[in-house]
Amino acid sequence: MKRHLPLVRGRSPQRAIAIVVIAAGLVSGCASSPSIGVLGAYFPDWLFCIVGGVALTVIIYLILKRLQVDHLLGPSAVVYPTLVAFIALAVWLTLFQH
Repeated sequence: MKRHLPLVRGRSPQRAIAIVVIAAGLVSGCASSPSIGVLGAYFPDWLFCIVGGVALTVIIYLILKRLQVDHLLGPSAVVYPTLVAFIALAVWLTLFQH
């Protein structure tokens, strides 16, 4: 009679199979990623949202600088990355809602 060795020392094969089944169930949501074809290459939606967020934040920065009210915002290292994230999420909700 052959003895089966567990996959991991100290754990049963049933537990390892359960972990694999749970992991496969969690990863199955990644099967159809939202992507856009650009010149034959596929790019994820979030990439376009981040580019749009950065571009719109630069435009807002230039407008505030021209109006000379950019000093009214808090620390720039916090405000502008937050603005990029906010605009990127707004672009995603507006354009890529599935």
